[in-house]
Amino acid sequence: MKRPERRTLVGLVTSDKMHKTVTVRITTKKLHALYKKYVSRSKKYQAHDEENTARAGDVVRIAESRPLSRRKRWRLVEIVERAK
Repeated sequence: MKRPERRTLVGLVTSDKMHKTVTVRITTKKLHALYKKYVSRSKKYQAHDEENTARAGDVVRIAESRPLSRRKRWRLVEIVERAK
């Protein structure tokens, strides 16, 4: 039996000050129930960055993984776009 595909998200690195950890902000658009207007919602995730390659401002892809620490449940998969 094949393992199910792990969930991946694309977001912006907001902090790289921790050792082997980056904070990634994921922004989604959600339709407001009453006003039918799209509202931006964002959530921050701590992701494991084994090589310490990601920097603040980079757009990265993260994937779900087993718990690595109290708040880290995501791993850095790739850097989609470098910060300018």
